[in-house]
Amino acid sequence: MSLLSGDARLPRYQQLRDHLVEQIANNRWRPGEAIPTEAALASEFDMSVGTVRKAIDVLVAEGVLERQQGRGTFIRRPQFQSSLFRFFRFESATGERAMPQSRILSIEPLQAPSAVAQALGLATGGEVIRIVRTRLLDAKPVLAEEIWLPRQLFEPLLEADLDRQGPLLYPIYEQLCGQVVAYAEETLTAEAVDAVHGRLLQVPAESPVVVIERLARDYAGKPLEWRRSRGHAQHFRYRIEIR
Repeated sequence: MSLLSGDARLPRYQQLRDHLVEQIANNRWRPGEAIPTEAALASEFDMSVGTVRKAIDVLVAEGVLERQQGRGTFIRRPQFQSSLFRFFRFESATGERAMPQSRILSIEPLQAPSAVAQALGLATGGEVIRIVRTRLLDAKPVLAEEIWLPRQLFEPLLEADLDRQGPLLYPIYEQLCGQVVAYAEETLTAEAVDAVHGRLLQVPAESPVVVIERLARDYAGKPLEWRRSRGHAQHFRYRIEIR
């Protein structure tokens, strides 16, 4: 008997795809870990190997899984370490590319404003955690970030010393809260900075800044984080290769 409980109107491979994504999001397998063989999954879910292979093919195409020749199929771990460098050029005094340091300014539980609630799929006034931090290069702020998280999923962060954990938040989410960011959607805009963020960036109000709005999700597509990062315009760059 099949163990699937999804929409029976969908093709079997699609039902399996959806079920596997839920299993991954619920940490049955961790990022970087191999999933069972196609034969083992076919036996577990009472499906043909061909149906299982088709579901796996879809997840590979979507970037959730990756096949490694001679080793098996693994949960792909997204690489967010270099995401900042898509839009900003951060260089040290010697001209070498540098990762800005992180400084947490505040972390507090709040009721979600309407825009935050909508982005995270919460009811207006739902409980969230807001993190305000700056990113610094040579001790000077180059980014000011406001980060919103569903409190129910990220409660342990309120008791953690995040500055001691390193400059990247996503590994902290995974280690302390069991929440894995699988992918994110980003929107790029520009604005005249307000007084509050101008002080954080140490620039006059109304100075031009670049704004990156990011909505991060888990493997099942559930929103985990909504953030707005404001950066000095002089660090901004845009590069695209057209063939």
